[in-house]
Amino acid sequence: MFGLNTECVLDIPQKYFTLNDYEKGNARWCPGCGDHAVLSSVQKLCRDKQLPPEKTVFVSGIGCSSRFPHYMDTYGFHGLHGRAFPVASGVKFRRPDLNVFVITGDGDCCSIGAGAWLHAIRYNINLTVLLFDNQIYGMTKKQTSPTSRMGTVSNTHPHGSVLPPVNPLQTTLGVSNVSFVAQTADWIPGHLYATIKAGFEHQGFSFIKIMVRCTKFMGDLANEMTSHRERLFMLSHENGIQPDEATTRLFSHQVAHDPSDIGKARELSESDDIHLGLFYQNKNALRYDEYGAHNLGFTVEQKMAAVNAELDRYAV
Repeated sequence: MFGLNTECVLDIPQKYFTLNDYEKGNARWCPGCGDHAVLSSVQKLCRDKQLPPEKTVFVSGIGCSSRFPHYMDTYGFHGLHGRAFPVASGVKFRRPDLNVFVITGDGDCCSIGAGAWLHAIRYNINLTVLLFDNQIYGMTKKQTSPTSRMGTVSNTHPHGSVLPPVNPLQTTLGVSNVSFVAQTADWIPGHLYATIKAGFEHQGFSFIKIMVRCTKFMGDLANEMTSHRERLFMLSHENGIQPDEATTRLFSHQVAHDPSDIGKARELSESDDIHLGLFYQNKNALRYDEYGAHNLGFTVEQKMAAVNAELDRYAV
């Protein structure tokens, strides 16, 4: 058959990823832990967005939530306590083609990682950040966390926490160049999924605070959060989070809120009531990863020339 003018064109079907392509191992969180719901929503998002596993990265710090990368059949980096943001920023800065998620907890983010958290907000690198907030240190067996309410009885405060908690929404909204701030809850899966999806689609630092139930150490709080529906409000706006109709009907109360109004967003973040939805979005906020992307296509020779040119500036 050599020398014959034969052409054979094969129509190779494009790979379609299913949920099985993102599932890995058995999650070792306690039964009833809200982390399970977040994992399911993220896996569903990866499937619906058809994110290639080899192009998707989950970066975490330390804590119950930070086991997350072990349960995703993608790339992952289980980092040091409080250092998820620097690692994720570095990954996205040099590999903008990757889909990068940050998984962090109320202790990992708001305590030891607080400095990195604030600067990551200002840098506005294109990351999807999921803050699992259960208001307690769960992995180390019930110590007060930065977001624990006053009066919370724990192993470090057996007579109750004596200081007011950090408000992650209020803090994030107070940092310059903030671009996306939302809140959702693990026990409302439709809203949880819609919020994570909106955060992923936003081009910039998407900060999503997820109210997560810790049934092991904060059972009373978990029951309170799910029982008092009169304190639960959904933020609604044409530019906000758009859950499906069935999910919307779960909310007895809705509040109209324009997510471009940062003043109102800050006011809502300080409310004693629970507001779920998009607090603020600024699609025009500056992105540090775009600033650093100008030399990504350099060849080795071009990189060496740039280094030598910089060194030559200091020649005497």
